[in-house]
Amino acid sequence: MKNLKKRRRIQVILVAAVALVVSTALIGYAMRDGINFFRSPSQVVESPPAPDEVFRIGGLVEEGTLVRGQGETVFFSVTDGGASVKVAYTGVLPDLFEENQGMVGTGKYINGVFEASEILAKHDETYMPKEVIDALKEQGVYQHAEES
Repeated sequence: MKNLKKRRRIQVILVAAVALVVSTALIGYAMRDGINFFRSPSQVVESPPAPDEVFRIGGLVEEGTLVRGQGETVFFSVTDGGASVKVAYTGVLPDLFEENQGMVGTGKYINGVFEASEILAKHDETYMPKEVIDALKEQGVYQHAEES
């Protein structure tokens, strides 16, 4: 009787361990496309990612670079003060999107142009994503709103 209980307990533990490993693997597999890493323009210029890699880029929309093209395509450059990356976006830009304002885009870097599939702009006068602030501070460009 004791031997049977011990064997059942070991079987239950083994089944639970296998279920945990399988569920972890399935979650990782499902999230592989949902994880987008952030890069600053300086990091993109320094070591360009593969053309099939989806990532996020953020910084300030460079002044004088916003060009509205044919149809819905918009071209502009995003900078962190150290480097600039050209961006192409087809779609409707957020209402708060303008030059010298913070933005974050999701997309791919193909042939020297970041082809954005999504553009996010700051949502109020003081907001800027943490990754963008860190990149701007690294370049010595960022000033806190209360300092300016």
